[in-house]
Amino acid sequence: MNQRLFIQKKSEFDIISQKTTIELRNLVPTIECKVFVIYDLFNIDENQLEKVQNKVFVDPVTDISFKYVEDAINESIPYSKNFFATEFLPGQYSQRDDSAEQCLVLMNVENVTIKSGLLYVFNDDLSNDDLQKVKSYLINPIESREKDLSKMEIPANPAITEVPTIDGFIIADENQLDDIHKNFGLSLEMDDLVFIQDYFKSIQRNPTETELKVLDTYWSDHCRHTTFETEITDIKFNSKFNATLQKTFDYYQQIRQELGITKPIRLMDLATIMGKYLSRTGVVKNIDVSEEINACSIVVPIDVDGIEEEWLLQFKNETHNHPTEVEPYGGASTCVGGAIRDPLSGRSYVFQAMRITGAANPLEKIEDTLPGKLPQRKITKEAANGFSSYGNQIGLATTFVKEIYDEGYKAKRMEVGFVAGAVKKEYVRREEPVAGDRIILLGGATGRDGVGGASGSSKTHDGLKLDDLSAEVQKGNAIVERKIQRLFRNPNVLKLIKKCNDFGAGGVSVAIGEIARGINVDLDKVPLKYAGLNGTELAISESQERMAVAVEAKDVDTFIALAKEENLEATCVAEVTADDTMTLVWKGTKIVELDRKFLDTNGVRKQAKIEVTDENYTNPFENKSFDRNEFIAMMQELNHASQKGMVEMFDNNVGRSTILNAFGGKTMDTPEDVSVQKFPTDGFTNAVSIASFGYNPIISRWSNYHGAYFAVIDSMTKIVAAGGNYADIRLTFQEYFEKLRNEEIRWGKPFAAILGTIEAQRQFVIPAIGGKDSMSGSYQDIDVPPTLISFAIAPSQTNKVVQGTLVNKNSKLSVIIPTQHEDYLIDENNTKSIFDFITSIDRNNVKSMMTVKFGGIAETLANMAFGNEIGFAINTQLDLAKYYPGAIIIEHTDELNIPTDISTNYHSLGNTTDKELFELNGEEINLKELKHLWKETFHSIFPYKSSSDKVIEDKDLKAEEICFPFSDNKLANPKVFIPIFPGTNSEYDSAKAFRKEGAIVTTLPFRNLSEQDVEESVDAFVTEINKANILFIPGGFSAADEPDGSGKFIATVLRNEKIKTAIHQLLERNGLILGVCNGFQALIKSGLLPYGRIQDLEENTPTLTFNEIGRHVTQLAKVRVNKSHSPWLNGMEGQEYWIPFSHGEGRFVANDQELEKLIDKGQIATQFIDLEGKLAGQMPYNPNGSTFAVEGIVSPCGKIYGRMGHPERYEEGLFKNIPDNGYMNIFKNAVEYFKN
Repeated sequence: MNQRLFIQKKSEFDIISQKTTIELRNLVPTIECKVFVIYDLFNIDENQLEKVQNKVFVDPVTDISFKYVEDAINESIPYSKNFFATEFLPGQYSQRDDSAEQCLVLMNVENVTIKSGLLYVFNDDLSNDDLQKVKSYLINPIESREKDLSKMEIPANPAITEVPTIDGFIIADENQLDDIHKNFGLSLEMDDLVFIQDYFKSIQRNPTETELKVLDTYWSDHCRHTTFETEITDIKFNSKFNATLQKTFDYYQQIRQELGITKPIRLMDLATIMGKYLSRTGVVKNIDVSEEINACSIVVPIDVDGIEEEWLLQFKNETHNHPTEVEPYGGASTCVGGAIRDPLSGRSYVFQAMRITGAANPLEKIEDTLPGKLPQRKITKEAANGFSSYGNQIGLATTFVKEIYDEGYKAKRMEVGFVAGAVKKEYVRREEPVAGDRIILLGGATGRDGVGGASGSSKTHDGLKLDDLSAEVQKGNAIVERKIQRLFRNPNVLKLIKKCNDFGAGGVSVAIGEIARGINVDLDKVPLKYAGLNGTELAISESQERMAVAVEAKDVDTFIALAKEENLEATCVAEVTADDTMTLVWKGTKIVELDRKFLDTNGVRKQAKIEVTDENYTNPFENKSFDRNEFIAMMQELNHASQKGMVEMFDNNVGRSTILNAFGGKTMDTPEDVSVQKFPTDGFTNAVSIASFGYNPIISRWSNYHGAYFAVIDSMTKIVAAGGNYADIRLTFQEYFEKLRNEEIRWGKPFAAILGTIEAQRQFVIPAIGGKDSMSGSYQDIDVPPTLISFAIAPSQTNKVVQGTLVNKNSKLSVIIPTQHEDYLIDENNTKSIFDFITSIDRNNVKSMMTVKFGGIAETLANMAFGNEIGFAINTQLDLAKYYPGAIIIEHTDELNIPTDISTNYHSLGNTTDKELFELNGEEINLKELKHLWKETFHSIFPYKSSSDKVIEDKDLKAEEICFPFSDNKLANPKVFIPIFPGTNSEYDSAKAFRKEGAIVTTLPFRNLSEQDVEESVDAFVTEINKANILFIPGGFSAADEPDGSGKFIATVLRNEKIKTAIHQLLERNGLILGVCNGFQALIKSGLLPYGRIQDLEENTPTLTFNEIGRHVTQLAKVRVNKSHSPWLNGMEGQEYWIPFSHGEGRFVANDQELEKLIDKGQIATQFIDLEGKLAGQMPYNPNGSTFAVEGIVSPCGKIYGRMGHPERYEEGLFKNIPDNGYMNIFKNAVEYFKN
């Protein structure tokens, strides 16, 4: 029997309808919209539905359900004829469907298929034209389609098609080859196709479709960097900087000679030569070199619990420009997913991320969208949602986020992720696979998503219909990738892995095809998402979250068993062979048999000529006097305004490692210039990784050479200003240019840019050891700006890190500006001396530092001042609006002892004051008024505050008498059980917090790949709970906060009769329970809070729901501890703490009657307060808009504590830019409860 449900949020909880209405009013100003979730349930009877409806699909506190569309419409907008429904395209992965089916299995309702969708209902007076506009805006044909509500059926999987041989290929003439090229949609050029024809002539057979598609993928620009490998045959400099260009080019040719390079000059050679040169000459010694090409890797000695260990610090940048342009959410989410997998395949645990993006004006009217394109507003919003959702779910601290605006990015969006990972060096085994070794496919199953992605991203798309591109966009699944991260953090797993390659571009054909010279793949063993894929699709699908792992044959079963423990599928699909042949077998037939030597040719080497010219743009380094009105206007421009509303969507405090919050100060408004994270050690360390970026399209348009040169300088200066040593910096570049075609001047742009990076590397002896190129940034007559991003990274120590936020009133303010020559390059020796001096300054004297921004000293000081709302008075002869590259502003207490060789570079600016006023050479600007204008620019797209203006009155709170001051069981080392659910991401932080206090911690993943796995996991959880003294449910996104609500999956597990009984017995023996964030949500939705027992929810039960602002919020907030009978809060009454927060559904809601019950029983444990210590009703101090400022509650007995804040994410040295922060050590209290 089949059933259909329509679910709507009650009006006070219906954030999604409110947000959708606001967004659609950019199209139709009078629109009203109500949004329903649709569930089509196949093979479920009425009794089963009644059993599960209010536990899986409907939250009785927040939801209303309907069985018929007419009832749903009439309840929301009576008798409206304006409505439509949407659903994913067949074959698209739906986390909601998957999570709901998993919840049903947990409740012993099996073999049910779920297909979800959305119903949109609009006001009845909407015109048909307006309805069509809205439909076009809401339905992206790449991922979804209109749903026919008259039908209820499971889309049939298409029949499997055979893999044809391309008859007549080896005898085809030029016209016939051209037809083949068009019919197969190949990205390779015609000369490559002729080359392929010659090869198959030589072996006297025609290729299969799969072989042609594999070669198209293998030799794509995306996989083989064919643009960067093009031979450069002629170089002309026709620029005002000819002498500078020639000097750098001569240096490049000199070191080519020294290194004995005989291969042709190529962009790839220019991009990699400094890394080779500085490494081979012994100048740079810490580069970790191996045959695996996973990520950039350096060896770093770090201190862990007082013992020095050698670690690998690995880093990588990744672009997903084309996928994000056409399907922003999926493209951006798989951008960060793909970036993570590179160092992950190098066996590193990825712990640090930055996101740099490029867009045209997202504020432009939707009707100004180019034909064949999505609106800039939609791309920018959904890309931010996609990247943040994936990173947040996997538990990756994304501590620097920046979007760059330039009209050129209307040609194609830029979506770049940078990540860093680390692993203890001795854990990594690296050996070349030998004949007889096996290849295991680990992780996700294979579908059609991403088929043709590598070749698709290498094309220029000039007006193609979006629905023609649907297969080219991959679909991410952060939960699976998190499991791989956990697996690879196990040293017993790492010692089995000889070599590893992630599944990115090209799928099986590239990921497994590259792992050994001879390989035989059985495609029939590749796990499938659904039936119907043929051999070609299996060979080139880019389905995400997969790894190819080479192990010895004897280790296959062990590896698969270890993967199963982490709830991961692992299948042996290939064998390494002694011949140099890549063979793919499907249905018993060889559909690919390609000679390795032929594959390694990468096709026909192309040739190009270079001419470097100048374009007519304003000199960015010219003097620029300060004008008050111009300055205020500039601070509101796209590239200068605050991006806080977007940045706060990204979790920046997961991992117990964040040294600098993304925004500093008591109001958290100063944007820091760097990402600084502690290494992911199990013990305590002060070792950190500092990362930054540099790029400005204005400089790059003026001079490609200088743009790239100063990208390196800027990235380097930011690290120095944050306390790093420039000599420790290593670089990786992101090149993103227009389609170069066969035009010398277009080729001159990346050539000049890379020359600029060579000069910067030469000057400061810091190598680029990696990079990524994307060379198809054109759309019709629009090109992306010449883009070369420099990513810099350096190891350092916590105590050396300096924040960018002004700290004290009446401090001194100074700036040090490097000498700049006539060719606009900075003097290398002078700048090195400045950087050495800054590194040596006493950290007790220096309070804050920041690199001078493109808007000059005035813009930089304003940014530094906003966080703590500290004014300043400046009196200087310097141009306050001029850009000074490499300059650093310093806030210091005492006078600085400036070395004589840089004394002329040092300038005293003035001092900070106790006024909320900026005084700039006599001009006055009100700090708060400017800050408000600065923050308003993007508020309509990425709101930084909710519309609420509520004020909360304090009340007298009660506390129950402590009925059990201490546990009956005296234990020096109580046992803590931390269950790991699909989507949990804070288990390492949580375990570390308890282990530090002496507890014995056990963690265990809940396995649900099969019904047997579920049964075994339930029994294993019961065993662990029975042994435990404390149950701690940590943060994360259980089942990706699906189906349509956080914590449902965990609550469903907790309601299992066996587990429910074990939890109640734990409480009866005076054990403790803690739920943080996602864990708190699970406690609420299971009834453990507020009732103290697992029970069904009632309509008025207090709940947690979507944040008032309607998005994920990451920040710190201040909480006050109330008097309490809970052992978790013993001795903390009246104390105030800054706590990290990161959640999308953290708003505590209770009606007046239920709130009074909580107050009467002393259950309100912690509340949000503002800087004056008053209960906070609004952002930023009440980040989610909780009723009565409730942050956490305890059970009536006090043994259960649930809260949204993450105290486990704090340890010594973190959040240095938040004043008066400290540790709310509830973990010590819990351990002491059992000790005393």
